[in-house]
Amino acid sequence: MNTVKTVRELRAAVARARSEGKRIAFVPTMGNLHSGHAALVAKAAQRVDFVVASIFVNPLQFGPSEDLDKYPRTLAADQEQLLQAGCHLLFAPTVEEMYPEGMTGQTRVSVPQLSEGLCGASRPGHFEGVATVVSKLFNMVQPDLAVFGQKDFQQLAVIRALVRDLNMPIQIIGEPTVRAEDGLALSSRNGYLNQEQRAIAPTLYRVLRQMAEAIRDGQRDYPALLEQGQQQLLAGGFKPDYLEVRQALSLRPAVDCDRDLVILAAAYLGNTRLIDNLHLNLDDQ
Repeated sequence: MNTVKTVRELRAAVARARSEGKRIAFVPTMGNLHSGHAALVAKAAQRVDFVVASIFVNPLQFGPSEDLDKYPRTLAADQEQLLQAGCHLLFAPTVEEMYPEGMTGQTRVSVPQLSEGLCGASRPGHFEGVATVVSKLFNMVQPDLAVFGQKDFQQLAVIRALVRDLNMPIQIIGEPTVRAEDGLALSSRNGYLNQEQRAIAPTLYRVLRQMAEAIRDGQRDYPALLEQGQQQLLAGGFKPDYLEVRQALSLRPAVDCDRDLVILAAAYLGNTRLIDNLHLNLDDQ
């Protein structure tokens, strides 16, 4: 696996792969990788001949009170994981390489509606930062397909809309959430949890599963169901940010006739914000 740090080197390496008739897959990350990221790369490697990953901690998607400076940078360990997962090329640019004119005057990409509410309400400007950097990376790599994790369900919906609306010839693949044995969704931010918080953390997914079971059993009083879930999280030691039942494609609030649903949650344990979701299609029962 080669590692490059400039757009010029990246494009040259991708051009060589294309000249050899290879299809290109892309997996963008912010580094501090875990087995969930490795699963994305492995999925990409099953589909194509040449896998590009990126590691870039994007300042545009962090709010002023968020953990940009504290976000772990673990490049050597990340390179080893990517190599083992089947990555061929790593793009690890600096902020200056990505935003050579600075960020103040940077053209921004905004995806309305899908970016609003949920994490978009809690993190103003976050999805504009995501959409902007993903657009830049897609233009730099020009992949045939890109793989994203379903743990960030709203982000995946935003990226699908971005690609559709801007007519980008890229297939977007959503890979199921990778979980620890106790059900906790793998996340770089899990490393911020202390031992006691880590023991509590799987409660978030258990609450989502209980809600999903109630819906499968015919419960359609979503406000009552959400209130019960909020109380369970509070009793478990969480400070809920949001807990919602939404229509899976549009992310609008679910109504009785909706069959394709997603339950989404964000909650704090101490200072660590965890997110998770559970997708259920009632027609698959």
